[in-house]
Amino acid sequence: MMTDPIADMLTRIRNAAMARHKQVIVPASKMKIAIARILQEEGFIERYDVGQEKPQPMLRIILKYDNSTRPPRPVIQGLQRVSKPGRRIYVKRREIPYVRSGMGIAILSTPKGILTDREARRQNVGGEVICYVW
Repeated sequence: MMTDPIADMLTRIRNAAMARHKQVIVPASKMKIAIARILQEEGFIERYDVGQEKPQPMLRIILKYDNSTRPPRPVIQGLQRVSKPGRRIYVKRREIPYVRSGMGIAILSTPKGILTDREARRQNVGGEVICYVW
């Protein structure tokens, strides 16, 4: 049994990017799929897809690299888990943090779903800070 599946997903992505792997496969869940959707929308990953394996579907994430440098640099420079099972971090709408002075994103779990920090500010909602990505 895994105590923090979101941290496991972020660690797998971080390790795959450092090793310059093309893709990473993690067990799927609704929250992990929502996080992958945000990473794709924000341009941090190429794409993702969900397999139909039984009993546990798998989430395949295709990583994105900056090919203008030699060797190609991963687009994801950093991932940091903020709210953990032992210590949840909640923020009000006016306290939503700016990651790397706006160069990164914070992913939040809000009453309106999993949102980026910009989207949460626009919709005027706070919530639990899941992670920072830059």
